[in-house]
Amino acid sequence: MLQLFKGQYLDAAENVVLLGGHGTGKTHLAVALGVQACTEGKKVRFYSVAELVHQLLEARDARQVLRLQQQLAKYDLLVLDELGMTDCKQDGGNLLFQVISSRYERCSTIITTNLEFKDWTSVFGTQQLTNALLDRLVHRCHIVPMNGDSYRFKESVRKKKKSTDAA
Repeated sequence: MLQLFKGQYLDAAENVVLLGGHGTGKTHLAVALGVQACTEGKKVRFYSVAELVHQLLEARDARQVLRLQQQLAKYDLLVLDELGMTDCKQDGGNLLFQVISSRYERCSTIITTNLEFKDWTSVFGTQQLTNALLDRLVHRCHIVPMNGDSYRFKESVRKKKKSTDAA
């Protein structure tokens, strides 16, 4: 992780996948990497995957997908949070694939997910589309496993113990 904060992955147009269970700090680290990129003068955009897919579907319906894709291509870093937390359905998965694929070897993308790669078909709809995406995404990618217990769960237990001890 410390190597990533030096920002060399951005200059090399490499991707980052933060992969692990709920509450392990994936979003926190993705945001921190995004803030670091901003301090280096990079253009950064953060989306939850659900939010981006919703915007892509609205743009498709308004016949503005190309315009939105061109806007997204201008960012040096695109952070996509919580891949797999919502069902993208076929059209949403295809549109998300196009966004990620268009960034291949041009600019960096950070993805946070609690899904193993083998389960990404549930997001992109077909094994063929998932394989094509993963082939591009992981070719030049830092895969960071985020293992451990949920920080939020541990914090909740700690607070409950503290209030019980105080009583």
